[in-house]
Amino acid sequence: MSELITGTQAIDRASALLIHILESSTPPLLSELSRAHEIPKSTTSRMLSALERQGLVRRERNGAFIAGDVLTQFARAHNHDSVLIARMHSVLEKIALSTGETANLAVESNGQMQLIDQVDGHYLLGATNWVGKRIPLHASALGKVLLAYGAATIPLGRLEKLTAKTITSRTRLLAELENVRRKGFAIIIDELEEGLVAVAAPIREDDGRVVGAISISGPSPRLTHKDLEKIGEVIIQEIHSLQSNHDGKIGAA
Repeated sequence: MSELITGTQAIDRASALLIHILESSTPPLLSELSRAHEIPKSTTSRMLSALERQGLVRRERNGAFIAGDVLTQFARAHNHDSVLIARMHSVLEKIALSTGETANLAVESNGQMQLIDQVDGHYLLGATNWVGKRIPLHASALGKVLLAYGAATIPLGRLEKLTAKTITSRTRLLAELENVRRKGFAIIIDELEEGLVAVAAPIREDDGRVVGAISISGPSPRLTHKDLEKIGEVIIQEIHSLQSNHDGKIGAA
């Protein structure tokens, strides 16, 4: 006869089963999990089925349990970010040094843009720490690059207006993204914040797929549109040079 468990106890037991599965050197079977945690097989089976429905665990052909797709995809994505940071940090350092401005690295994360690395320039004015912040895709140079090359999609609903120059028309944004693809880089002037300008270019995998973007940003009194275009070409060249030296692969050692 199975025991009745509810609420917090059920969550605690299901969590313990999940941890056991993730930490096991050999995928455990239902009987092993039931015995180790002193839970009746019928109750253990129900808990594992619930975890399986949520994608947290999955069964192998022999019935043993391993991490599910939700967890493996999460781990893969975060590992990829770490590899990307390690590979591209030297590019950030080089362009920050040559321009004196802030360099950033960003990726798409759960439908939003996330900045994952930054190197500050030598100017104090404009040296904001953007790492970890989530910024609207349509209002940033990095975001426009991700949108233009299919690494992110335009969010549903109204596009937020952050300044008088933020593009909120989907028609205008699509035309802007076409311009980004034509030039190979994206520029914003006062679209994210008044007085802030930026230029960004894509990072590609060896198959041509865009997986991130690198930008230089600073205050508008220091960087003209012509300056931004020149820097855009420099970013493209630096990324290409780095990847050429590593056979084009982001994860090359």
